[in-house]
Amino acid sequence: MPLRMLDHTFVAAVALTAGLLALPATADVIDFAKYPDLKGQWLRPTRGPFVHGPPWDTSKPEGRGQQAPLTNEYQAIYEANLADQAEGGPGNWPGSTCRGHGMPAVMAVFQPMEIVILPDITYIMPNDVHVHVRRVFTDEREWPKTIQPSFLGLSHGRWIDEDGDGRYDTLEIETRGFKGPRAIDISGIPLHQDDQTVIKERISLDKTDHNLLRDEITVIDNALTRPWTVTQIYRRLPNPQPVWVETECAEGQAFVQIGKENYMLSADGYLMPTKRGQVPPDLRYFKQMEK
Repeated sequence: MPLRMLDHTFVAAVALTAGLLALPATADVIDFAKYPDLKGQWLRPTRGPFVHGPPWDTSKPEGRGQQAPLTNEYQAIYEANLADQAEGGPGNWPGSTCRGHGMPAVMAVFQPMEIVILPDITYIMPNDVHVHVRRVFTDEREWPKTIQPSFLGLSHGRWIDEDGDGRYDTLEIETRGFKGPRAIDISGIPLHQDDQTVIKERISLDKTDHNLLRDEITVIDNALTRPWTVTQIYRRLPNPQPVWVETECAEGQAFVQIGKENYMLSADGYLMPTKRGQVPPDLRYFKQMEK
């Protein structure tokens, strides 16, 4: 098989094999039947057409219809972002310049997602702009005194048997330690610049349909007046993709950020404005051509 054909499924298999081989010879046999059946690929249903893109809360309209509980300061930032998008700019959405979406936006699951369960760690693999792999440590470790900031953050979790039948049914996760820029959805709903976000999740199969996976996500952030809880629902794909869709956003990337301004590359390869009246970039380091 050519190397370019290797995909997330191969990565998951390597992770699973490595985890099993790392167990000491005297360890008990792992009873995977204790865990819920999350095999396959999961995708969030989308309903369009959208002006901005799939909304964070799928039960509400996009944009202002999300009724995000923003503080006055961050509502003003959001309004400026919407105005910029209306004029053709990217607003606050970091993905427009090929940056990873980060948490919580990756859990909107724009492409099929896989979940691999091991005894002390669970891998959540959204097929996002960049190959994101969330590692959720479930070995009851303590939080470190310092966390290396990242777009995905550091996730600690625990499996719970809520109905007392001897099998785990819910994965509780808390994620901290972020860096920006990040936004909640493509419409640019902002997160606070202090990056002190805490995200809590409860992941479980739907009780009546085990082909539905529910992720109750609570975002706690200083840009919000209160914790904001939204439930994402993913459907198990009946025909999983044998090869992951490659999303290399650097290919054909139209937006170019120079300083604090965003421009676009036209089809003929020239720099062009994204909105009316936009000033050109500063060319102080280029020798000006004489007319």
